[in-house]
Amino acid sequence: MRQFRVAIVITLITIAFAPAALAGALEPLPSVEACFATGGHKHAVVLEVASKNKQRQRGLMERTTLAEDAGMLFTYQTERSPSHGFWMYQTLIPLDIAYLDKEGVIVSIHSMTPCPSSKGRNCPTYPSGEPFWNAVEMNKGYFAARNISPGDQLLWPAEEACQP
Repeated sequence: MRQFRVAIVITLITIAFAPAALAGALEPLPSVEACFATGGHKHAVVLEVASKNKQRQRGLMERTTLAEDAGMLFTYQTERSPSHGFWMYQTLIPLDIAYLDKEGVIVSIHSMTPCPSSKGRNCPTYPSGEPFWNAVEMNKGYFAARNISPGDQLLWPAEEACQP
């Protein structure tokens, strides 16, 4: 009888706290309007901001779509090394990633393909190749279609940055 009571108490505790834990893991991220500036052109985007470890770890995992001018901005408090990279574990859509220096200047861009493996250790990483402070993931082909390349800059918040 004692084991039965313990089992009931554990079940009730699990039921009580599980929804809160799940809600915290999936709560929406803040977003920011930003602008890629390249030559004489400016490209407005809306970026979800992943600034905490859990947010950055989750990234765009399990999403099936991403709006054409939407993406995710990963921010860090310290510079990341050139060997630091991203992976596509449980990410379902092909993405491009732009690594940015402290001023938002693009230092490298890579295309990434979804990893079909059920084990993260089997997924390749996409290191920046350059020191960076932030990174932006967009749909695959976004940067090439707009002639955005290393040396161009992401401006955020965009308030007046994307004005002609």
